[in-house]
Amino acid sequence: MNQFTISTVKWFAGFLLLVSYSFGCEGTLCAASRPNVIVILTDDQGYGDVGFSGNLKINTPHLDRMAEKSIELTRFYCSPVCAPTRASLLTGRNYYRTGVIHTSRGGAKMQGEEVTVAELLQQAGYQTGIFGKWHLGDNYPMRPQDQGFAESLIHKSGGIGQSPDQPNSYFHPKLWKNGVAFQSTGYCTDVFFDAALDFIDRQTKTEKPFFVYLATNAPHTPLEIAESYWKSYQRQGLDETTARVYGMITNLDENIGKLLSHLERSALAEKTVVLFLGDNGPQQKRYTGGLRGRKSWTYEGGIRVPCLAQWPGHFQEGEKIDQIAAHIDLMPTLLALTETRCPESLKLDGVDLSPLLTGRKEKLPARSLFFQVHRGLTPQRYQNFAVVTERFKLAGYPGTFGTENLLLQAEPVLELYDLSADPGEQKNVLHSHPETVKALLKQYEDWFSEMKATRNFEPGLIVIDREQENPSILCRYQDGSFQKGVSEGWMVKIVRSGLYRIKINRKTAKPGRLSVNWQGRTSHDFLSPGESAAEFELKAGTWLLDIWFQAEGEDRVSPGDNSTLGDVVLTRIK
Repeated sequence: MNQFTISTVKWFAGFLLLVSYSFGCEGTLCAASRPNVIVILTDDQGYGDVGFSGNLKINTPHLDRMAEKSIELTRFYCSPVCAPTRASLLTGRNYYRTGVIHTSRGGAKMQGEEVTVAELLQQAGYQTGIFGKWHLGDNYPMRPQDQGFAESLIHKSGGIGQSPDQPNSYFHPKLWKNGVAFQSTGYCTDVFFDAALDFIDRQTKTEKPFFVYLATNAPHTPLEIAESYWKSYQRQGLDETTARVYGMITNLDENIGKLLSHLERSALAEKTVVLFLGDNGPQQKRYTGGLRGRKSWTYEGGIRVPCLAQWPGHFQEGEKIDQIAAHIDLMPTLLALTETRCPESLKLDGVDLSPLLTGRKEKLPARSLFFQVHRGLTPQRYQNFAVVTERFKLAGYPGTFGTENLLLQAEPVLELYDLSADPGEQKNVLHSHPETVKALLKQYEDWFSEMKATRNFEPGLIVIDREQENPSILCRYQDGSFQKGVSEGWMVKIVRSGLYRIKINRKTAKPGRLSVNWQGRTSHDFLSPGESAAEFELKAGTWLLDIWFQAEGEDRVSPGDNSTLGDVVLTRIK
């Protein structure tokens, strides 16, 4: 879709909302009467990584207290890995529709024309801010500021210290504040929560409602945390890896406690919906509350996560809801709770959970939830999928997330579990329920065909436009296109023809040749020892842009690992 179309779609959606609000209430007064919203999304914190799940080793007193005062959705599901969860949470749509396929190598770029809950809330009068992890594209038009967030403090890519964020640390991390490089002070989780609290205080003075998306990168690797947090766990006999994860979660818990206390002191608690959830299962082996599997698996341990919903005076304290729910439900639920209209043109996959949360209904209509993710930019039918219903789960080729171009058998490898009797998924009952298998497999096949028909799994497109982003930083590992582990460059749209300065991270002082392949034509320029940039004329168009450096007397090296080697800074000069 061209840039005009992206802008037109979003403008028209906003126009319809503004018109509807102008007839429904008096602007600021109406907006001020609606609740604030805070969504806390943690990274790799699984179902068993909280005290209220029965974990007797971990110290999470503030989350445990929050659980006592909240509704716990005990069967809440997310995707097996992080970027897909984030796309579904923010759009209310299955991530395969949005262009997000997996987590790196070109698979975590959300299409620019997707409409997020932040955009709709912003158009409805909310002040919007994101603090932490975005992971849906680092270039225009996929950045937070392009997707409805008026204020942003984030790290790039999938984590602090990943490319293009290297070198970096969880302590005093280099971040990006409203699109500009920013040197922070302190531990990353503390920094993000403190920034969110400052944002809340500033918005409270305006008497406008706010939406805070607090998406931490903890407890994702690298497991960096002060010794004071993890040594006490090690003294209890836990291995260092688990001790560090639990230490990071305890730090998270302290920050959540600080946030909730701040809402109480500021008389905001009863005016604020607070949601807490994890994005997928744990990466490492540890306590899972009896669930099988972990991150990247479609077993329960990989996709079932802790989830709390708190709104004093509106949600019943200490209630547990055991009906299945998922990340795709958060957008329609938040729109309902904030009385924000959703344009009819938006096709949402999630359902509104507010009738359950407010007690208006005890049950919602039965449905099936679908999950699938694996490496590679072309999803394969049946690979690492699951269909979840209130009773059963059908899984295909479980545990194959990391396999690209999996050799599928003539008949798909399937497993069926009766989750009502076997939540730990220990007994495969595939042959005992042939009709159930047939029905769920048909549902999955129809779902996969529908997902493919939406955009044919096409990732988001990087748009090179000086008016929106100049320079453009192109990260090869995170945002480039890969086939069988080999980098092919970046799919980009260059809006205007012109002269561009291209700087490459070549990590060698040797002389050699900088090459640019664009629109089927390859141009070269010689770089002297120590030089890293040259100027090239690039015509407007949409194509695969490949840029590489080849030292004299050496073969071309195609970077494929998680490093900044081969990353490019593209600056339009004229």
